[in-house]
Amino acid sequence: MTPRTDWTREEISALFDLPFADLMFEAQTVHRANHPRNEVQLSTLLSIKTGGCPEDCGYCSQSASADSGLKAEKLMDVRTVLQAAAQAKDNGSGRFCMGAAWRSPKDRDMPAIIEMVKGVRQMGMETCMTLGMLSEGQAKQLAEAGLDYYNHNIDTSPENYANVITTRTFEDRIETLEHVRSAGINVCCGGIVGMGETREDRIGFLHALGTMPHPESVPINALVPVKGTVLGDMLADTPLAKIDEIEFVRTVAVARIVMPQSMVRLSAGRESMSEACQALCFMAGANSIFTGDRLLTAPNAGDDKDSALFAKLGVVAMQAAPHGHLEEAAE
Repeated sequence: MTPRTDWTREEISALFDLPFADLMFEAQTVHRANHPRNEVQLSTLLSIKTGGCPEDCGYCSQSASADSGLKAEKLMDVRTVLQAAAQAKDNGSGRFCMGAAWRSPKDRDMPAIIEMVKGVRQMGMETCMTLGMLSEGQAKQLAEAGLDYYNHNIDTSPENYANVITTRTFEDRIETLEHVRSAGINVCCGGIVGMGETREDRIGFLHALGTMPHPESVPINALVPVKGTVLGDMLADTPLAKIDEIEFVRTVAVARIVMPQSMVRLSAGRESMSEACQALCFMAGANSIFTGDRLLTAPNAGDDKDSALFAKLGVVAMQAAPHGHLEEAAE
């Protein structure tokens, strides 16, 4: 059954308004019809080029305009990246994601990026890159290298976008996603909740995702308020600094219902979530997490905590099926 892309905001709003138990039942029903039960994909995220980004994303410590104390670094050596990927595989990760703090990659950086993609792929892992905006030609280069996924988040609703970022538009984001899709690369696209937005913004965020060709992977981040960033300083010591856990679970559940075949990933913010919240997110249809102690520059829950939680819940790591989605997408 082909997923719907004609969702209305009213329909998505009605899902948010369901009694919590009814919403969870519907989300779990959709999840079991489309995904293996009690399996969660383990992914690892590595910052391959940290800091100094010219964008002014209000949540990001890597922005050159943020006073976060983060020093700009050069692109990592290919060999070092591949060593980190091998370690991630040994720790059970099936996908290796690489992020660079750029507005967009320069052509001189592409050969090293392509080597990284090919090297990780040869290990039998799924590959994902997030490098900022891509030209049509750069997307084609990454596709030829065998990149499985490209991450480019829309972050929030179209209406709220300019409150978070001013150096590029919502439409700029959509253009990169179109280049990625046209090149035959799977799309990884989600956003951040807990940035002081309203529920109407969360509805608009999921409406935007649900009415485009559904991203194969949808990361749902909870804001990690970093001191020195616009949003971190704005929300510090306010009730808005942490989204209500039930509302966060509702967001995950609605994402699962609206995008039934997508992988829904719990991304940033897990380190401050209770085990009960994470368990409810898995029940709501989340089936992917980032493992390890760090996500780019933010702390993460860590492998040991995740293993202990999985054991409590009877959840197992999803076996990697590298490159399967890519061939299907290209057919």
